[in-house]
Amino acid sequence: MKKRYWALGLYIVFLMLPIYWLISMSLKHNQEILATMTLYPHNLTFQNYVTIFTDASWYSGYINSILYVGINTFISLMVALPAAYAFSRFRFLGDSHMFFWLLSNRMAPPAVFLLPFFQLYSSVGLFDTHIAVALAHCLFNVPLAVWILEGFMSGIPKEIDEMAYIDGYTFPKFFIKIFVPLISSGIGVTAFFCFMFSWVELLLARTLTSVNAKPIAATMTRTVSAAGMDWGLLSAAAVLTLIPGAIVIWFVRNYIAKGFALGRV
Repeated sequence: MKKRYWALGLYIVFLMLPIYWLISMSLKHNQEILATMTLYPHNLTFQNYVTIFTDASWYSGYINSILYVGINTFISLMVALPAAYAFSRFRFLGDSHMFFWLLSNRMAPPAVFLLPFFQLYSSVGLFDTHIAVALAHCLFNVPLAVWILEGFMSGIPKEIDEMAYIDGYTFPKFFIKIFVPLISSGIGVTAFFCFMFSWVELLLARTLTSVNAKPIAATMTRTVSAAGMDWGLLSAAAVLTLIPGAIVIWFVRNYIAKGFALGRV
């Protein structure tokens, strides 16, 4: 039993070591980072974090990322919920082919759609807007959301729908008050995956924005200059980038556990 605890402890240390090292670097000066390897900051500094929170070009990157990620997650769920219900409850001509086509969009790399999106958004005036990135990410998140939610909905007996109709429920009332609470774990898992994909995606977000909606991942490239890499500032930005994902995981942690046990995840 002790060997198992030792193995688990070493595994946790192995997983947490990069995060600890990142936090440690964010609290150091560049001179200390480049001079020698130290296990902890010898000259503790919070200047890297102060720079991020006081420079509009830095903290606006976080605001932009959170905005378009939130918009994308909301749109993906609103579109995927009725679509997944249709796939789980009805059989129609070409349903399996359409379902496969949705998944094939998720399999395609973002670079395939980069040029069409860029030309389209430039033509209609959506370039460098939050909604542009949110809609572009829907091309990948909606199929994923439909696939996950359809698995949860198929696990709900159809008799529940029929009983609700017999009791006089209209479809919108039944769907919101009865059906959605039954698949709340699936919605939580779906929201988590949509958020994470949109949060870490860089290629589309960087190409479809320039100033007003520039994400933090693109802003982090500013640390590279002729003088070299600003490792401390880059580490501080990376630490702050981890926080939104950790917060989302904290709020949906129970749903994720149920999702892995009951759904298609």
